[in-house]
Amino acid sequence: MTNVQNTNPSSSLRTLVWMTLALFLAYLSVAMSMPAVTLHVSQTLGMGNVASGLGVGIAFLSTILSRGWAGRLADERGGKFAMFRGLVLYAAASLLCWASSLPVLGHGTGAYLVLLVGRLVLGLGESFALVGMLGWAMAAMGPARSGQVMALVGTGMYGAFAVGGPLGLWLLERLGFAGLMAGSIALPLVSGAMLWSIAPAMSAQGRRAPFSDVLGLIWKQGAVVGLQGVGFAALGAFFPLYFLAHGWQGAGYGLTCFGVGFVLVRLLAGRLPDRIGGTQVALVSLAIEAVGQALLWLAPHPVVAMVGALLTGMGCSMVFPAMGLEAVKRVPAHLRGTAIGGFAAFQDLAYGVTGPMAGLIADHYGHSSVFLVGLIATVVGIGMTWRLARVSRAERVSTLA
Repeated sequence: MTNVQNTNPSSSLRTLVWMTLALFLAYLSVAMSMPAVTLHVSQTLGMGNVASGLGVGIAFLSTILSRGWAGRLADERGGKFAMFRGLVLYAAASLLCWASSLPVLGHGTGAYLVLLVGRLVLGLGESFALVGMLGWAMAAMGPARSGQVMALVGTGMYGAFAVGGPLGLWLLERLGFAGLMAGSIALPLVSGAMLWSIAPAMSAQGRRAPFSDVLGLIWKQGAVVGLQGVGFAALGAFFPLYFLAHGWQGAGYGLTCFGVGFVLVRLLAGRLPDRIGGTQVALVSLAIEAVGQALLWLAPHPVVAMVGALLTGMGCSMVFPAMGLEAVKRVPAHLRGTAIGGFAAFQDLAYGVTGPMAGLIADHYGHSSVFLVGLIATVVGIGMTWRLARVSRAERVSTLA
């Protein structure tokens, strides 16, 4: 398979936008299920906050464990190959989640266990789909536009959250969990049809390094994006239950506010990391997220909580592409997919741990307290990023000297 890179910037950008639209449709199968799973587990299956958090967070376990595999596959076989493997797994995961609602399983432990298996498969698909898409698009667009690629691909993902949150809850209310999952089976198949005719693009060739060596180069940038992810994971998993606990209406629009803020900033500032550097962009972004988490923690009214969700989305928006750009700059081109996989695993870890941990905290201290945890994580992330910015400035001064 040969390296295919379009030298026409306008044509390349149109292709990237089309790929992002396809990812948006596929990622709806993830986004629609996130708030629906917590309500399904707590209300239909009659289980508690910890079980609800585990139902969401367990998907990230398989994602974390397979990021290195997905990155190596993208480097060796190409991002398109890895992406299509992810789409097939998305469809299979939705099929398993649909099967968990069959009457023969009842509404107890059996149904919950099948649901967990489906969520694990979904996490595996997420690993291949995201790493494959990023590796494919970055190889096609070239290293100078890596930040733009990560920003635009993230726009597709989190745009899906903006639409998928209320859409998933709406479908859950009208069609039930089985109807929601049936619709989720078709979405990645449509995405695959959209992407089928686009040419593959292989990354550069070179000696493969152990995954642990790559992690050693990018773990600080990965830790920052992981700390950023705590706030989003708490919002995604517990915003509906947080609203229900307060007796507020409109819970589904929390993810919409998050997604609107996220997508708006990505569209307006998507090229900033390429232009001014990732650490500066991440510092401002984390500060905005911290304000959003504080508002969610202390919100006396649903409007304040919605503003908190909006600011959280605006803050989270550029941290992944900003720190991701800094991470991929630390490795040679032929290890870019492996670096993306390792970098994204830190965010996956935050998502996976936050769900059940936040459930325990909500049980003992109330649902508002999960956003205090998000605030603390974000403040720690600000400290780490400030440290990285100082080191980066010192390295530049040393080079000039």
